[in-house]
Amino acid sequence: MRTRSFSVISALAGSTLLLLLPLAPAALAATGTTEAGNALKEGPVYVAPEARGQLSRTDQDALAKKIEEADKPLFVAVLPRNEEFPARTVRQNLRNATGVTGVYAVRLGDGFEAGADPRALPYRSLRNLVAAAKTPAGLGAATQLNTFVDQALPQVKGHAPASWEGGADDGVNTGALVGVGAVVLVAGAGGYALVRRNRNRKEAERLEALRKLTVVVDEDITAYGEELDRLDFHPAEPGATDGMRTDYQRALDLYETAKSRMASVREPNDVRAVTEALEDGRYALAVLDARRTGRPVPERRSPCFFDPRHGPSVTDATWTPPGGAAREVPVCAADATRLADGQDPAVRTVDTADGRRPYYDAGPAYGPWAGGYFGGGMLPGLLMGTMLGSMLATPAYASDYGAGTGFDTAGAGFEGGDVSGSDFDPSAFGGGDFGGGDFGGGGDFGGGGDFGGGSF
Repeated sequence: MRTRSFSVISALAGSTLLLLLPLAPAALAATGTTEAGNALKEGPVYVAPEARGQLSRTDQDALAKKIEEADKPLFVAVLPRNEEFPARTVRQNLRNATGVTGVYAVRLGDGFEAGADPRALPYRSLRNLVAAAKTPAGLGAATQLNTFVDQALPQVKGHAPASWEGGADDGVNTGALVGVGAVVLVAGAGGYALVRRNRNRKEAERLEALRKLTVVVDEDITAYGEELDRLDFHPAEPGATDGMRTDYQRALDLYETAKSRMASVREPNDVRAVTEALEDGRYALAVLDARRTGRPVPERRSPCFFDPRHGPSVTDATWTPPGGAAREVPVCAADATRLADGQDPAVRTVDTADGRRPYYDAGPAYGPWAGGYFGGGMLPGLLMGTMLGSMLATPAYASDYGAGTGFDTAGAGFEGGDVSGSDFDPSAFGGGDFGGGDFGGGGDFGGGGDFGGGSF
């Protein structure tokens, strides 16, 4: 696991406090999630004594080593199913107890669930990973947790918390730390100027990315409004059914949601919640249109890859980008016909310094926009071999443009692994269902569709 800046200074500060406070009274023994949270501050995997039968010490150590070597803020807790660990709040309580931005996987009795700060792991990715870890039913703790961890680690953003690096076994001489610390403090003055320049550069890039995204998303919202007008549906029109009225109301609500979210955008990653709402709304419009014309209700599919404004896709088609490999992409009926006839699809283009370019060849700023439409799980495969696809796979992309899908601004300045204390959105740690008994999940905590609940 890599060494992060200022770990020496942190160790010096901790040692100094210990010297200054030799007479501090011993803390009361912690229980429940407090004890688990304290343990997770020191290492990535905690197994409560009452749950030791779920995961052996050997399996625990192997799992912890895997997470530590990946240097990711992924926490695993294996807990008994009792009153100390209420299923509805256990993930939120653990997150609060550690105070660290990250992903929290919990094996509660024989049930499993997970929660995550959006900046560490997008919500849709989290739900897909949890569903995969629960399949098939009845898996043992070791198999289930390794399945989740193996699939999650490549997607988790940020670094492991610094507290995992320090410990009684480090073998570091305190006197040597004092000498080294003095050197670090002197060197820090020179390094500060470089850090400040980098921050200014990144801030300029962030503002430019927001400018580009604002133009594109505003176009999407306008196109959605025009589609609403084109349908010209009236709830009181002859032949209107309750189903039609429900679809129309949902489409209207999502239109307002998209506009409201766009007005609150502060970071490039925030636009993902806007395009998620537009994607949901376009499906509602497609269902409404099908009901009015007597056609079967369409299946829920991803938007057309070439331009989400085309609406939900109707099939998958083989497409090969210039200089890239062939892959299957979701397409609308019109683009499917164009491809079958050997013509170019109607691709969404955006402004660049070199003129209009397809969004997937226009730079990293459009990653959050595409992520809201297509979800984090399927996006890499769709964009493989494109400029945007190559950038999405780099750590620099996650650092500059964010990794989450959440629209909350709480903890917005904290990347995975950073200490944010209680500054987090509790809805990101609710929902889902541990299964196996009466300890169901907390339902839908999202409000406006930000974080879906449901049973997996």
